[in-house]
Amino acid sequence: KDLSCGMDFADLLAAIAEIPGEFLIRFMTSHPRDASEKLFDTMAKYPKIAKQLHLPFQSGSSRVLKAMNRHYDRETYLRKVNYAKSVMPDLVLTSDVIVGFPGETEEEFEETISLIEQVHYDSLFTFIFSPRHGTPAASMEDPTPKEEKNRRFDRLCDVQNRISVEIHNNYVGKTMRCLVDGKDKELLTARTEGGRLVRFEGCENMIGTYQNLTITGATTWSLTGEMKNAE
Repeated sequence: KDLSCGMDFADLLAAIAEIPGEFLIRFMTSHPRDASEKLFDTMAKYPKIAKQLHLPFQSGSSRVLKAMNRHYDRETYLRKVNYAKSVMPDLVLTSDVIVGFPGETEEEFEETISLIEQVHYDSLFTFIFSPRHGTPAASMEDPTPKEEKNRRFDRLCDVQNRISVEIHNNYVGKTMRCLVDGKDKELLTARTEGGRLVRFEGCENMIGTYQNLTITGATTWSLTGEMKNAE
């Protein structure tokens, strides 16, 4: 934002995507306010930009979001997500969510659950609220007992785990171009364009290369695959 050349983040991504070579661009989104339709259009336009987006929502309740000082509401967030999915139908979407923010009611927690069900995230990073010294939230009244927060957290994880399994099961049978990036015990590991982890049998000299892998199995957290046309 401090550049004087009139280039924003979407312009930077486009400039990188036009560089010759075989590579894939990933980036981390820190706040929905930085995610614009221009950014989504740029992602959709360039094959070298991964169709993967991490867009934290933190809570599905507009009141809680205001208390968090997030500067967007549920409706604004959903509009962004819906637009991104409209221009990138195969978008892999992940997010952050906090359970048990001071004053969160059961009804507001249910708003978070309904947002998760509506968006259908590929995966979530989930947290139970913990106060940080010196922040406004640390001094807010927090009547919800720890046991109740744990119950909500467990329910949220159950909902997201079910969705993750459903999405991953839809990969089975598909052949995907994956970047081999390392080893996990006796297996190689690779990443789909959307950042999903795939484990498969292969030679170590494949690390750092793209390979076409047919997905043969799925769990909540990862996929298994095999080399296309492997005997």
